[in-house]
Amino acid sequence: MKIFILNSGSSSIKYQLILMPEKKVIAKGIVEKIGLEGSAIIHKANEMEIRFEKKIGDHTEGIKTVFEILTNDEAGSIKSVDEIEAVGHRVVHGGEDFSGSVIIDDEVIKALVKNIDLAPLHNPPNLEGIYAINKLLPDVPQVGVFDTAFHQTMPPHSYMYALPYRLYEDFKIRRYGFHGTSHKYVSHRACEVLGLDINKIKIITCHLGNGSSIAAVKNGKSVDTSMGLTPNEGLIMGTRTGDIDAGAVLFIMDKEKLDLNGMNKLINKESGVLGISGISPDMRELEDAAVKGNERAKLALDMFHYRIRKYIGAYTAAMGGVDLIIFTGGIGENADTSREQICKNMEYMGLKFDNQKNKGLRSKEELINSEDSKVMVMVVPTDEEMAIAMETARLV
Repeated sequence: MKIFILNSGSSSIKYQLILMPEKKVIAKGIVEKIGLEGSAIIHKANEMEIRFEKKIGDHTEGIKTVFEILTNDEAGSIKSVDEIEAVGHRVVHGGEDFSGSVIIDDEVIKALVKNIDLAPLHNPPNLEGIYAINKLLPDVPQVGVFDTAFHQTMPPHSYMYALPYRLYEDFKIRRYGFHGTSHKYVSHRACEVLGLDINKIKIITCHLGNGSSIAAVKNGKSVDTSMGLTPNEGLIMGTRTGDIDAGAVLFIMDKEKLDLNGMNKLINKESGVLGISGISPDMRELEDAAVKGNERAKLALDMFHYRIRKYIGAYTAAMGGVDLIIFTGGIGENADTSREQICKNMEYMGLKFDNQKNKGLRSKEELINSEDSKVMVMVVPTDEEMAIAMETARLV
């Protein structure tokens, strides 16, 4: 079965064509700057990377152009789009309506529209991708795989905020969590590699990148996660504050004379390790600066690592122990220094870290704990597109 995977953003579309059940990526690429000057498609297939520059007005035109590339003589991987038997979509926010992946129909689309308030920047372009496939491949089944769905198993004492209860009843204000597709994929993948029963194990998954989150996975189910109503809560990130006193937000708005848009920009685009360091949201640049003696870069790194350690400790307590800690995402998979700093001084919980196994390890499935460690630590590269393909194949 050939499955077309779509991750539709406001001005971009990431895509892959995957052959299942072989899990073979036939082609992949990105449509950039939709509706803007300089729009183009970067397409990879047959060990080639080709850039197609073309004015692309909307998502339908972008996907149509991708289909033309997939079937052309130069870069084509299939003879006809009729070979595409299903389409899987990454959908950011399913609210409380979806606790798992679903076949997309009119009722699902209505629910996604209803949840736009919860993800105003993400759900509309996700819907654009669905509408485009409805036009271009009307008879092909579509599946929605939700970032929030994996965390719908959280109990109320984990997901509720201590606000007037009517705000939950009226507006569904609660913790939803994100990166669910990644947290689910790496927890299942690690158990598969290690020969463990996911239904009998306590796992903490650390998805660390420009956007970062951590999840407590007990017996295969998410019981808590760091991101909340929005992706801003929890860990310190590239440009997001993570946890912050709500009173501080009001104080800053008053002192800086910021409206809602201005405050939203500050906590989402100007904060995090960028805001602390004043240099960059990129961990590699911060590490270089810290080595050269930049104290603010060092502070940003220390804060980033400390917040993760604190959450690991909290989730270990919440689950009554931990058997396996997983690192994934761009930082989690590649930054050996960050992994080492996060796992420092965790002998109290039975974790013995192996610096030699960790050093230089990049994007490879490996254990990085000592053999006599009571807690396993593992690097597991995430593959959200493959996870979406697996869910799509299962449902279709």
